[in-house]
Amino acid sequence: MRVGLDLQLARGTATGIGEYASGLYAALRAQNVDVVALRSEHFDPWRFDRRVVWDQVLLPIAAHRARVDLVHCASGTLPLVAPAPLIATVHDVAWLRVQGHARFYARAYFGPFSLARYRSARRILVDSAFSRAELLAVAPRLDPERIEVVYPGVASDIMSVERARDDSAPFALAVGTVEPRKNLDTLVRAVSAIPQLRLISVGPFTPYADVCMRLARELGVTERVELRGYVPRAELLDLYARATLAAVPSRYEGFGYAAAQALCAGVPLVCSNASSLPEIAGDAAPLLDPNEVRDWTAILRLLLETRDEREAQARAQRPASIARFAWSQSARTVAQAYAAALSP
Repeated sequence: MRVGLDLQLARGTATGIGEYASGLYAALRAQNVDVVALRSEHFDPWRFDRRVVWDQVLLPIAAHRARVDLVHCASGTLPLVAPAPLIATVHDVAWLRVQGHARFYARAYFGPFSLARYRSARRILVDSAFSRAELLAVAPRLDPERIEVVYPGVASDIMSVERARDDSAPFALAVGTVEPRKNLDTLVRAVSAIPQLRLISVGPFTPYADVCMRLARELGVTERVELRGYVPRAELLDLYARATLAAVPSRYEGFGYAAAQALCAGVPLVCSNASSLPEIAGDAAPLLDPNEVRDWTAILRLLLETRDEREAQARAQRPASIARFAWSQSARTVAQAYAAALSP
């Protein structure tokens, strides 16, 4: 069995999907799965038209040239024509649920068009039980027996972070693309009421970043709110090492890499009670309504005031999170899905 894994979104400013694809590729190879990286080092997919060209033209060509028996479309989009059977990872159905602000052609491609293509996949992997339920809700004709929950893993460098307390400038860390569903403005409002706390956001910008910075100016907290954009890996690891806490106020997450990474790095975490986040965080973090700014203000203040206790709790919970989100476990389950996809 020779599998071609779509790794194109691991190129450049890779976000959660790129983290997933690159982590899975390394873990599969470590378990001696014959997996081939389907990617072009010189093709930038981070524009809508280029993404479509990759999905529909270049990916099938790469799979054909690699002579694979199975194509794993790890980014949630599938080609109309492929040289081998397909298996898909559907991270979420956000384009059908919470991306109404996006351009119509992007909503059409990543929403209904992609949804229709899932019927051609031999197996579908989803990142959480929440995402499985969401997918079946919007595509009831899909066979539930072909849809399997496989938690993504967290990278070993995150799991190996050595915490280094910095009392001089406590800060809340928010990781992820700065887009409306991530709900960063709730954190800006909450931090504005806690003079001793800063907010550092890392992740690619969308126009919503301007909304958040305008809000920070209106609240008079621009000196305590940093939107750093996409940062190098070393900087991300340093921030996880020094963060007072990690905050994930998202309204919609298919998995919630920021929450899983914080747990595996031993960073005290607070996150919203929406979508998949209660499933991922469990009892390891306070869960709040993403719209209740007063509650976020209160919990951030409490975490700051009880910093030693929260740090000890995060440290104690860390081994269980590392075991739960180990890439080796995910890769074994994915390899079994490959075999099932190719079985008669």
